[in-house]
Amino acid sequence: MIERVKVAVVGVGNNTSALVQGLALYRQSGSLVGIRRPMIDGLGVGDIDVVAAFATSAEKIGRDLTEAIFLAPNNFPRLNCDLPKAGVPVTKGLVDASEVQRVAAALVGAEVLLYSAPSGRPETARAYAAAAQAAGVAFINTTADPVARDPQLLASFEAAGLPLLGDDLASQFGTSVLHNALLRLLAERGLTLVSSYQVNLGGTEDFRNLVENPNTKKQSKLNALSAADRVEVAPLGYLPHLASQKVAHLNLEAQGWGETAVSLDVKLKVHDPSGAAGVNIDLIRIAASALRNGRGGHAAEATPLLKSPPGTAI
Repeated sequence: MIERVKVAVVGVGNNTSALVQGLALYRQSGSLVGIRRPMIDGLGVGDIDVVAAFATSAEKIGRDLTEAIFLAPNNFPRLNCDLPKAGVPVTKGLVDASEVQRVAAALVGAEVLLYSAPSGRPETARAYAAAAQAAGVAFINTTADPVARDPQLLASFEAAGLPLLGDDLASQFGTSVLHNALLRLLAERGLTLVSSYQVNLGGTEDFRNLVENPNTKKQSKLNALSAADRVEVAPLGYLPHLASQKVAHLNLEAQGWGETAVSLDVKLKVHDPSGAAGVNIDLIRIAASALRNGRGGHAAEATPLLKSPPGTAI
């Protein structure tokens, strides 16, 4: 029987809530609804245990993980599953880089560190990557902050035989994935793109943070689009009443045969944390498999799951 993957998470927000609840739901139900890859190198969706969690919120520190994920400002809904206590108390996260060794010591027993804190804190992201490297743990950066795109850091992980996956999730079915698919479809059908834009609105704390720290996220979104030179990404909008849902508006203006006009407008509404969890479940298994097989650095099979893999713009 294959050994379950032991994962530590940084950030006890909506994305972690969606992941933790989803793991319980799929174990109990055996459902494959919403699952992209039921098995990856012998690892099923339920073959993951969260063994450590880090947060900076005073209200969450010390609480059991399964309690902390429901505390405000988290607003991802409760899924239809039993959620027994995890026996994993939330630990105080990094305050500054001087605490790398403390976090590294807390990672003993983990194989993968999933960095799911808000974007816009590159120094913190790199400090957690350093802790993972010191502990001999694979690191996944789900944020737009450049970590895996740092050639020196990537090389050091590769030399140590430790996987480093990132940066920034391409949500399971999010704005960038849909937008890029539509742009490719235009090109495949011979239409000429004139212009395009996307607008994203959401009510999670990550959206609120990204409204205040938008720079790295905008570049990451452009990295994910095949015709970025003709696409405008509007600043993100934070609307608290949307809670964990994201609403996206896409527009594409093109020309077809005889230079006649073609115009397309699309509205997408999804639970943003579900889109993250649907990708994280694959990234965790890819990272664990690479670690167990001694493959350090970036794993090529993770590239389609990321907006800004190594080699893309910062």
